[in-house]
Amino acid sequence: MVRRKTSYKDTSALMGIPRKGSRKITIEGEEYRWLVRRKATYSQADYGSGKIQVAIEHAKERGATLHVETGRPHPKDWNTVKVVPVTPADISLWIAKAIQKGWDPKNAGPTYRICEE
Repeated sequence: MVRRKTSYKDTSALMGIPRKGSRKITIEGEEYRWLVRRKATYSQADYGSGKIQVAIEHAKERGATLHVETGRPHPKDWNTVKVVPVTPADISLWIAKAIQKGWDPKNAGPTYRICEE
């Protein structure tokens, strides 16, 4: 048996969004899958500065994942006064912006990150 040596850098492009718990959205004939992590990370819940983060990928073809840092307070953060939900309209807008800036959802590559404040 031959074992291939992989680094974390190599496997990041291979990981995808799980189907369970994710939602689908169709934009201009292309189907995408998106997910907001339900469980807050330690830093999202305990420091008073946790923000909602969204992962988006093409639903049919494996490519680069889009990671959106929303700037919206995470509902589980102890300092959150008002929760602003992530809507399909937000997802559509972020996908359009990312594609304009150079994200190619159908080609493999590193995670593409955008920050929306």
